[in-house]
Amino acid sequence: MQSETRTRSATIPAGRILKAGIGGVLLFLAAAAECLGETAEVTFDADVRPALVRRCGACHTSPGAQQDLRVDTVEALLRGGESGPAVIPGDPDASLVVLQVTGEKPAMPPVGEPLEPRAVAALKAWIEAGAKAGAESSEVATSPDWWSLQPRLEAAPPPTSERWTRSPIDAFLLAALRTKGLAPSPEASRRELIRRLTYDLHGLPPTAEQIRTFEQDTHPGSYERLVDRLLASPAYGERWGRHWLDVVRFGESNGYEQNHLRENAWPFRDWVIGAFNQDKPFHDMIVEQLAGDQIADGDLEIEAATGFLVAGPHDTVGIKNPAGEAQKRANHLDDMIMATGSAFLGLTVHCARCHDHKFDPISNEDYYRLQAVFAGVWHGSRIWEEPERLATFRAAAAGYREDAERHEAAMSSLRETVQSRLASEREDILGAYRPSVDQRGTEEAFAPVETRFIRLAVTASTGGRNAVELDELSVWTAGRESRNVALSGLVTASSTRVDSARPDTYSPRNLVDGQFDKRWISAPGLPAWVQIELPAVEWIHRVEWSSDKLGGFGGRYVRPQPEEYAVEVSMDGQAWTKVATSQGRLPYSEQDRERLLLNAVLDSDDRQRYAHHEGARDRARRQLARLPKPRTAFAGKFQQPDGPTRIMVRGDPMNQGAQVEPGSLSALTGLLAGFELPKDAPEGERRLALARWIASDQNALTARVIVNRIWMHHFGSAIVRNPSDFGINGGEPTHPQLLDWLAARLVRQHQWRLKPLHREIVLSSAYRQSSSFRSEAAAVDRDNAYLWRFSPRRLSAEEVRDSVLAASGALDRRMGGPGFRLYRYTVDNVATYYPSEEVSQPSHRRSVYHQHARSVRPGLLGEFDCPDSSLPAPRRISTTTPLQALALLNGGFSIDQSNRLAHRALETSGDNPDRAIGEAWRLVLGRDATEEELARAKSLVSEHGAESLARALFNSNEFLYVF
Repeated sequence: MQSETRTRSATIPAGRILKAGIGGVLLFLAAAAECLGETAEVTFDADVRPALVRRCGACHTSPGAQQDLRVDTVEALLRGGESGPAVIPGDPDASLVVLQVTGEKPAMPPVGEPLEPRAVAALKAWIEAGAKAGAESSEVATSPDWWSLQPRLEAAPPPTSERWTRSPIDAFLLAALRTKGLAPSPEASRRELIRRLTYDLHGLPPTAEQIRTFEQDTHPGSYERLVDRLLASPAYGERWGRHWLDVVRFGESNGYEQNHLRENAWPFRDWVIGAFNQDKPFHDMIVEQLAGDQIADGDLEIEAATGFLVAGPHDTVGIKNPAGEAQKRANHLDDMIMATGSAFLGLTVHCARCHDHKFDPISNEDYYRLQAVFAGVWHGSRIWEEPERLATFRAAAAGYREDAERHEAAMSSLRETVQSRLASEREDILGAYRPSVDQRGTEEAFAPVETRFIRLAVTASTGGRNAVELDELSVWTAGRESRNVALSGLVTASSTRVDSARPDTYSPRNLVDGQFDKRWISAPGLPAWVQIELPAVEWIHRVEWSSDKLGGFGGRYVRPQPEEYAVEVSMDGQAWTKVATSQGRLPYSEQDRERLLLNAVLDSDDRQRYAHHEGARDRARRQLARLPKPRTAFAGKFQQPDGPTRIMVRGDPMNQGAQVEPGSLSALTGLLAGFELPKDAPEGERRLALARWIASDQNALTARVIVNRIWMHHFGSAIVRNPSDFGINGGEPTHPQLLDWLAARLVRQHQWRLKPLHREIVLSSAYRQSSSFRSEAAAVDRDNAYLWRFSPRRLSAEEVRDSVLAASGALDRRMGGPGFRLYRYTVDNVATYYPSEEVSQPSHRRSVYHQHARSVRPGLLGEFDCPDSSLPAPRRISTTTPLQALALLNGGFSIDQSNRLAHRALETSGDNPDRAIGEAWRLVLGRDATEEELARAKSLVSEHGAESLARALFNSNEFLYVF
């Protein structure tokens, strides 16, 4: 923490800092003393760390930092990264961190202002003094004065007479460019503009006809009309909805160990797409996502929005100790806090779970105030149905339920009349039957019979299941030296459950291997049979089978085994004779045994009455079961918390600290008034209060965050480098006045509507710039942070896949509803996902409708960096790997779509092969081929076929990049 006695004075003049020699060091120390105050002691926490984190923290603080170098602790600097130690104690001139931040053009930070001379002097002085950690090394001075926690700047666009400036946005950018000695680039071609706009707003390519029409339309306002047309299309919501789904970690499986699919999570995805298409004000979107059930009870569209709260991972594995369950619950709440803080406020609130935030002014108490807000939110589904339809269902269900209960009461009355007889005659009645079947082993013995074929035919299995599982079937010969002749037999079955990934897993061959570790499982549907053909005719007298001989499931799972069956023999496999049946065995289930006993003691009239009531009860239950079930949505379950929220000391849920009430973050009190609710406030009121506080017009942080996200997706880089962290680690904006001007426009002029903001940005001259590279500008601003040109970008994973489908003519534009899968999904306690060739028609919808499962990145989407939804992805990475080219050249999807494209081009061109080549060019690249391109393409097609040309076009940079 900063000492109150420490003094500050002027910065060191640049000429006073020398780089080499003893004299230089002495002069540097003298200058540092002048700068910092004669009696000041330079410390890492007060003088060094804040500056390094502020300027370098965006890339070098969190785990996974670039070059494996972190600058937020002394230990990390001494350890260094890929280039070795960053700090050499006592030798600032040899320390890499000093070399990187000094010089005429410091290498670091690559974007934004360099380290202030005063901060450089403090860094050097600290290293010269031995680079000690000091007593304060575990604390970071956090400041509520950080730029993002302040009210908006009331910035006016800089005055300019430049013709280049079409809008105030251009004025801000031009002023910043001039400070760097830079100038903007000329305007892009109309072809580049329509392609850029269409991908940015739709995520799809324009057609060749649309490009040609726009290029030829020279009337005033043609560009503006194009923008308005694109914003009005439903494809806009699909494109920008995908961006928001990335931010809020939306996935359609639970994650963790079991990772089961959420079949009813899609309503939230549809709400997001619909909200963007309706141009719903963003502050309304915030309120609906946090508390839609509180403002529109019964409105299905709005109620689906609370899927935001539970869109993250959810551990479904039961933990049998209180500490484990408490930790799991704490993790679920932490996910909600993290998502809310980062998505709407751009703050890493979850970093304060165990202690006060190390960098930002967010206290440990603040974290638990938010936890109290979400204390009544649970993962799960709730009814998502129209009120009228739900009322009809409930009325019908109540009638069938009452009917069943009435007949069940009559049956209970009849049972009461014979209870004494049941008790006295139970053993005699049951003793007249053979033992029931047993999954450890069931035997059927019969008089010796000569046979070549033996068959076990099953008509019913235990538990009312419609399949059979067996782990062994043995056939024993008659005589003194009885032997199992099934081991050498040929076994066949009526059906086997299919497991294409492991074709031998459920094979009937597993029944005759003498082992009990593998199974045969029949396909669903009875009757079923399994048959053994012996190598030679044998005299047999006994058959045995089991479904869990070794008891490996420990009674936790009862496999369906034969309950009603017949053992049959045959000499030729055609004519069969029964030698044993299940007749005379006790029923397997306790319920069926009680029914057998009851029938034995009731007289004839009562038996008929009992059967009548039982049949009527069962009919009512079947009718109840057949009622169409109310739809549900995975949008969270809400219940009043069962007690107050307490701080978890060091994040340990079993170490309870002080009690806290639901409330807002104290760090934002400089922006707007906070709120605090009583500890017993109704659950819904808590979320609604938080939502309205975040969505307030006075909350400048919320507007800044969404404006920054919109800007990033249009220009490729954000004004604030880390779009979900506006704290100290996120760095400072490159254009702070522009950011606040845009935020004010969003709130005041546009009333939080995003489409006008898009329009304002894409109409600017800055957005319309050419993407041509200029080496002299790159030497000054290599990352194009100041936007001296439009930065080219590679298409995202969804854009690549959707563009291929659009070119081939296979794209299915149906919107909404349950998604499709690019994998095969199986469940055996845990979920398993197998790759799919994804060539079927249901998979040809836009990629936003893919049912994304966590930790699963299928096919082309995975290769082109579609993020895993286990964590938010506010800013996607874009890699270049050989697998991307291989997937586009040789993947099943690419080959299928290349064939479709070749057929489409040929059909469109009237079956003229030469014209088909030009048509393929227009379908994929939106333009005519040049004479040279046509000549080369004809040679390729004649040698390798039209499909090869299609694959080559899909791999071209012109197709894969936006310029």
